[in-house]
Amino acid sequence: MKQRVNLNKKVYNKDNYQKTIDTSFKELLPPPPPEEVSLSLTIEQFFQAYNDLFFDIPKTGNNSHNTLIQQSIEYVGNEQKDEQVDALIQEINDLRTQLLSTQQDLLETQQAQSEDALNNINV
Repeated sequence: MKQRVNLNKKVYNKDNYQKTIDTSFKELLPPPPPEEVSLSLTIEQFFQAYNDLFFDIPKTGNNSHNTLIQQSIEYVGNEQKDEQVDALIQEINDLRTQLLSTQQDLLETQQAQSEDALNNINV
């Protein structure tokens, strides 16, 4: 059984050949460096690392406990502090009311004693 196969040949001139055919040796080059893999921590791993480094972290300055507090307050807000301030203000108001009541009782007692003293003198 005979089959006929047509062969076509493309011919390039010197200028077109270098523009069309890649003649560099890419296979012999060293492989490119691997891309940097970002280290991502789970929340549990973060807090474990934080606990491990707790006493190594400075109290103030860059990368300090104070920085962590400020960033957290900016993100979360300062609701806890507001609640504490409100509770303290309420306590101050209660103490002022108690003080006023005690001062009024004292004044009434002093007035009653003065009246009794005057009554005893007039008798």
